[in-house]
Amino acid sequence: MKTSPNILILMADQLTARALPAYGNRVALTPHIDALARQGVVFESFYCNSPLCAPSRFSFLAGRQISAIGAYDNAAEFPAQVPTFAHYLRRAGYQTVLSGKMHFCGPDQLHGFEARLTTDIYPADFGWTPDWSSFADRPSWYHTMDSVTQAGPCTRTNQIDFDDATVYHARQKLFDIARGSDRRPFCMVVSMSHPHDPYAIPQRYWDRYADVAIDAPRVSGSAVALDPHSRRLRHVCGLDLLPVDEAQTQSARRAYYGAISYVDDQIGMLQETLAEAGFADDTIVLLLADHGDMLGERGLWYKMSFFEPACRIPLIVHAPGRYAARRVTESASLVDLMPTLCELAGLGPADYATPLDGTSLVPQLGGAPGSDSVIGEYCAEGAIAPLVMIKRGAYKFVHSPADPDQLYQLRDDPEEMENLAGDPREAGRLAAFRAEAASRWDLPALHAAVLASQSRRHLVNAALRAGRYTPWDFQPVSDASGAYVRNDRDLGSLEAMARFPPFAG
Repeated sequence: MKTSPNILILMADQLTARALPAYGNRVALTPHIDALARQGVVFESFYCNSPLCAPSRFSFLAGRQISAIGAYDNAAEFPAQVPTFAHYLRRAGYQTVLSGKMHFCGPDQLHGFEARLTTDIYPADFGWTPDWSSFADRPSWYHTMDSVTQAGPCTRTNQIDFDDATVYHARQKLFDIARGSDRRPFCMVVSMSHPHDPYAIPQRYWDRYADVAIDAPRVSGSAVALDPHSRRLRHVCGLDLLPVDEAQTQSARRAYYGAISYVDDQIGMLQETLAEAGFADDTIVLLLADHGDMLGERGLWYKMSFFEPACRIPLIVHAPGRYAARRVTESASLVDLMPTLCELAGLGPADYATPLDGTSLVPQLGGAPGSDSVIGEYCAEGAIAPLVMIKRGAYKFVHSPADPDQLYQLRDDPEEMENLAGDPREAGRLAAFRAEAASRWDLPALHAAVLASQSRRHLVNAALRAGRYTPWDFQPVSDASGAYVRNDRDLGSLEAMARFPPFAG
């Protein structure tokens, strides 16, 4: 077994942990993910550090909290000078490959990846920059409730087009590596856009759930009093303009489960490709997401919240030849994956060029206890001031200078129904969390930094749109002169090289 294993990272978009059978769900049909979980290490209490696409992904890549790298929202530039696990593994001798979504903003569209196989599904410019100075004005480009009210079956969508291409190119690359002469190990990220809304999925996936009872949200919007941030989320998504009824909720959830089954099928194809290419026995496979989805819980949809459905995500590590199947109960988060991947590749703290906010999960893979602590930050749409979260043990503390505190005890109250911040019996714990938050964050300074960043990006975006526009979106290059059969190469040698495995007769 190689000391530098291949690594395949399978990333789904907006996949909440509670939607998977591996985490207790009884609706989703996910045989391939179920098999990964049975044979792998399942992290039962795993979280994103910022419940929004781009910030979450940047924290995952860099092992840093978003405030440390200015990754505030979906139009924040990911600085090219911030090292990612792709930089570290590439320097350590890995081929680093990205296929699919990563939501890079700014002119650097690689961030350490040696090969990028597809463009991104989302824009790379500053056009989606929020404006906290004008919160009442809903952005025209942001979520609406059309995704829910128009949920159901379809033939094609943008996301089906994108994910089909993402998986196709990833499979081709795996075969190319297998029959090529480059013997470096690989770290490949295959990042799909499903089950992210809109909740529309091809008929065959819709029909998989024809005889399945779709579960309703566990907590209705009328069962809880909305906190101020949740009320703002309803405003920014237009929920109060286009209310959602029970039938629409069921259709959206059914389509979401169909999208999860679509992702599961793609995972099955990629696992089959690993086996056919001869990589299955020496490849560590990680399944994860960037954030979750409220899916109608508490009357909310999408993400942008530190409630469990939006911020608790799956992490399954499948390497049965290295790590016995087990379930890890201590909490961990995406910032822990950068040092984890580096340690799996033979690197350690002495190799890091910057401080990290995460710690390696390799000890937990082997059965050792973990820190059971998660730090979160949110500075994007729906907020008017930074929102921070500390989860430690059974308790979750959510704080913003603009809002009343929230404190939940998740062991006995997993649906976060009772805010203990006003409970005199929890006054000491609340004071300790508040003191930790005050020592960890300078929230007025962070607020000012977010506002300044938004202002700069609005100006730059408007300027770059005046006159000739030069996009930053990644442009995959395909050189047809080097594909298939061409007259500048010996035909016999070319066909022999392309045949895999080689003819042994």
